[in-house]
Parts: sequence; C-alpha cells; structure tokens
Amino acid sequence: MDIKELYNIYQQHPCITTDSRNCPKDSIFIALKGESFDGNKFAKAALEKGCSYAIIDEKEYAVDGNDNIILVDDCLTTFKEIAREHRRHFDIPVIGITGTNGKTTTKELVSAVLAKKFNVMHTEGNFNNDVGVPKTLLRLDSKHDIAVVEMGASHPGDIKKLVEYVEPTCGMITNVGRAHLLGFGSFEGVKKTKGELYDFLKEHDCLLFLNESNDDLVEMAQQREFNRIVSYGQTDDANINGEVISCAPFLKFCWTDLSSTDTKAKTYEVQTHLIGAYNIDNMLAAITIGLHFGVEAEKINSALEEYTPDNNRSQLDVTKYNKLIVDAYNANPSSMAAAIDNFKVMDVDKKMAILGDMRELGDVSMVEHQKIVDKLKEYGLNEIWLVGDEFGKTETDFRKFKDVEEVKADFVDFGQHFNGVTQTRFGAARQVDLGDITGDDRFRVKADTRQEHFHLFDGGVLALIENDERIVQRTTAHVGERGHFDNVTLNELLNLLKAEHLEQRIV
Repeated sequence: MDIKELYNIYQQHPCITTDSRNCPKDSIFIALKGESFDGNKFAKAALEKGCSYAIIDEKEYAVDGNDNIILVDDCLTTFKEIAREHRRHFDIPVIGITGTNGKTTTKELVSAVLAKKFNVMHTEGNFNNDVGVPKTLLRLDSKHDIAVVEMGASHPGDIKKLVEYVEPTCGMITNVGRAHLLGFGSFEGVKKTKGELYDFLKEHDCLLFLNESNDDLVEMAQQREFNRIVSYGQTDDANINGEVISCAPFLKFCWTDLSSTDTKAKTYEVQTHLIGAYNIDNMLAAITIGLHFGVEAEKINSALEEYTPDNNRSQLDVTKYNKLIVDAYNANPSSMAAAIDNFKVMDVDKKMAILGDMRELGDVSMVEHQKIVDKLKEYGLNEIWLVGDEFGKTETDFRKFKDVEEVKADFVDFGQHFNGVTQTRFGAARQVDLGDITGDDRFRVKADTRQEHFHLFDGGVLALIENDERIVQRTTAHVGERGHFDNVTLNELLNLLKAEHLEQRIV
C-alpha cells in the first residue's frame, strides 16, 4: 500500500495515535518502536480498544484476512510520510525554526506576533523531534493561515530528515552552540546539522531570516550564497536593528526598521515579560518575521509586551514569600556560560554558585567543564559548589559533590555560616507545587528589598536572593541523557529552600 492509499485512509479516519493506552474510536494506531518498547505487540489490542486500523512493520504481528492491520516497511517513516502528504494539502507559509538555544522561545514569540493577523498553527511545547514534528504537521487544518514549526536535533542528519517532511517556505536558525557534542562529534558537526535547514532553503529558493550579529550564522549563509535574506540583529547592517535598554529584571529594548523607505525610520521601545538580555535576538527575530508577513509595528510591539511565558522558559512566578524565575532545560557549554554571565552582573553583594554536570559532550567534556570552572574563578564569586562526576574531574579548589543527594543533604545547613550570614529559624514546612519545571533560556533577576527570589536557569541552576544582600545559587545534577530535571527531585529542593527561614539576618 503506497502513501496515497494510506493517506486516503487517514482522511477517512483523521486521528492517529501512537499510544495503545489511548485509542479514540475510529482512529489509526501506528506501532512505533523504541529502545524499551515495541508498538507492534499492541496492534491487536489497539483495534480492540476502538482503533479502526493498526499500522505495523513486523510481519509476525499481521493477521491473515484482517485488512485493518496494515503491514509497512517502517512505521516511523510511514508516520512522517503521512504527515508530509497532509502538509502538502495546505498552500500556506510554513516557517521552519531550529537552533542550539532559544528555538522554543523564538517559536512562541513568532507565533504570538503572527497571531495578531493570522490564524497560526505552531509546534506545541518542544515537540520538535521525528515523532513530534509529524504530530505537529497533522494538526494543520483548513482554518490555518500560516504555520510555525520547530525542529530539534542531537545527531548529524536529524534536521535534514525533518526538513524534508516539513518543507518550510522560509526559515531561520536561532544560533549554533556547543551542545550534544557526543552526538554531533564536534562544533563543526553542530553547524553542519543545523545548516541542513539552510541547505533546504537554498535549494528551494526560500527566504532566510538571518541574525546578522551571529558570525557563525552569517558565515553559514555566505557559504550557501543565499539570494533571499532578511536580516536582524544588534548591528547597523541588519534590516531590523535593536539594542537592549535595560534588564531590571525584565528585558526592555528598542528596535528600528532600517530597511524602511521612510526618510527617518521610527524607533520603537518594547517592555517585555522575559528575563535576560540574550532574549533580544529572539524578540528581533519575531519582529522581522512579523513585518515580513505584514503585521503592523504597533501590533508586533503589543504582542511582545503581552507575551508572558507559561512554558517554564524565562518565566517569573511569584509566591507569598518568593519570586521564582523558572528556566531549566538541557544545559550545554554555551548556555551555561551565558547563565553565569547573567549571574555575574546581578547587583548583590555575596554570591554562591552550585552547578551540575553538563551531559552529551563526549571527548570534550573535560575541557568544557574546566572552561566553566575557569570562568567562575574569574568572576570571583563568594563560594562555588560543583555537582557530578564531570565537574569532579576538574582542577579547582571549589567544593565538589558526587550527586544531587549530597547537595540535598546540605540544604538544611547551607544558610548557617555563609560569609557572615547566620540562621535563626529553619523548617521545611511550606510546600508549593511548581508543576512541571523545564525550559532552555538563561536569565537574571535583581533582588527587591526584603524579598526572597529563586532563580532557576541553564539546565539546573537555582539561586536564592534575600533582602537584597546576598545570593545563594544551587543546582541539581542532570537526569537523563539530555540533562532534563527530574521534577520530583527539583520540587523537593525548591520546597527545602522555600522553608521558613525568613528570619536570617546579616551578623
């Protein structure tokens, strides 16, 4: 059965499930496989639960005479091909976004801006892999005017595979950094893989949105000799130019359309609800794409000012006793360096940093962890704690912890004798459910007088600011290959830090 025939079946049953525990009536079950599971084993059960068809790729699970079980060569490939066939039924702009950092935030900002004029379909959460992308494409329907699709990668060829199914009409790379080096092999491997989006755009004469301030991206674009580019950045060469005004703690910036035919281009100021100066690139990307598709400048500014993150990226949560800044997802050398840089400029007297291992760095892991340690030495923080095996191999006098359990054991005592700080009360009585805490952008926050703040960023950094006098920064070790937080563990740590220790005072 070819893809046209399979798509005809999909049109009659426009609901695909890959989870045999969730089988809506008349849906299609696709038997995907992973390291620890084989969906083929559950094909028959999926039909019994309500699916009209089950697509499998192992002959032993086919049933003679049962036309509702369809055997294909590879279920994942079939899933993506059905999604591509579906995408081809929509003659609308499709914006492809990838990058090492900031792609999810940029996708959200671009979508918010475009929503001022269009009905937008965009990637939900970070569904950006070879399963998430087809699920995203299959959400397209006749009411959508435009689509924004995020694509992620951890190995060479990942973007090439995804982009061939997404078939973007335009696109951008947010940045390229030293992440997933175990999978990519080197930084050049990162550039080559992310550049697979550029390859597709060039081959199909598509429009490129280019960060003119990023030397690596400029070089990658020049190598491919793009004919169609709209640029943005913090340089006078960019079509859309911007600069940071302040971060106190939220980013405020200004921007100008230097490509405007007006004799004097107007400069706009935007007050955002995102934390971190690095978010200006994400903002400028959204402005550039919005202008290209005819969204008025005032509406663009309104969208950016209204956007409040609720996806645990550059997010500020306020509790009765604390301000929580949540931004934790997948640490890597470039993002952790940015996080430390932001931490450095925070206007507090005393600072302590506790950092967890970065994962998936392969042969350069030792070098990259040592670079982070050296950076911390230069910044002269009051005290540094390092967590994990990789940081344990670094050459430093900083205190080291084997794992997060050792860090947790010290939480009860950490405030007693830290550079003139004493603790008079401490109890872990207060419990606040933070929900699912993930994210991937770095940021900073300045303490308000007589307030406590928790600062969470860069794959696992938690900071405490009290009374505008001092800061304590902590992290969990990464959980899983990509360094995601274990949310149970994270909540335990946060609850410990949110204990009733408000009576601490400077000695």
